[in-house]
Amino acid sequence: MTLAAAVALGMGLPFPARQGLGWALAAGAMGGVSLALFYRALASGKMGLIAPVSAVVGAAIPTIVTALREGFPGWRHFTGFILAGIGVWLISRTEENDSRPEGLGLALVAGCGFAGFYLCMHQAGNGSALWLAVCSRSASLLVTLAIVILGGLLRAVPRPLAGLAVVAGTLDITGSATFVYASQIGRLDSAVVLTSLYPAVTVLLARVFLHEHFSRARTVGMLAALAAVPMIAG
Repeated sequence: MTLAAAVALGMGLPFPARQGLGWALAAGAMGGVSLALFYRALASGKMGLIAPVSAVVGAAIPTIVTALREGFPGWRHFTGFILAGIGVWLISRTEENDSRPEGLGLALVAGCGFAGFYLCMHQAGNGSALWLAVCSRSASLLVTLAIVILGGLLRAVPRPLAGLAVVAGTLDITGSATFVYASQIGRLDSAVVLTSLYPAVTVLLARVFLHEHFSRARTVGMLAALAAVPMIAG
């Protein structure tokens, strides 16, 4: 958040209007809690399952809302949405040798929160995407800090983990700012569905670093997800 604010100030970007600020704060409040639940779900379950489930739920709700408000997106885009959904489902499906997945309930709740974040950020208007991301993160900081303090969870964080957290936060707010800009210049459903294809990268990382199972179905799912990108973005 500090880095993004410094960049916005350095570029002289205009601060959002009051209405946009309110929507960004609401988005950040929901996004902060959802992200905390998402991290807990990742820690308690399989990354290759938790990430796609939250992505599907987070993408489905805004896609339905956008279709009802802005009309049918066109057959090419619609086919891309279906292909992306199939791809994410294949990536997230439980394998025969898998036990009952842990963290699935948290992933579903987190996905609903992500959907709320997407919808609120879209309502924030056409203000500076970088400033809107900073404002949303300030709300996330306040909400999660309150949860940590009231829940008695405040404790020292080892320096290596703190360094990883800073890197993760930098990547996260960069993704948020680029999503806001994408939703401003195009349809919300297209921006959300393309954003929600991140589980393919998560599954690859889980395979490389955590040696999670990489089945034929998940390979096909990732290929389907990749094939959906030009159909949605074209």
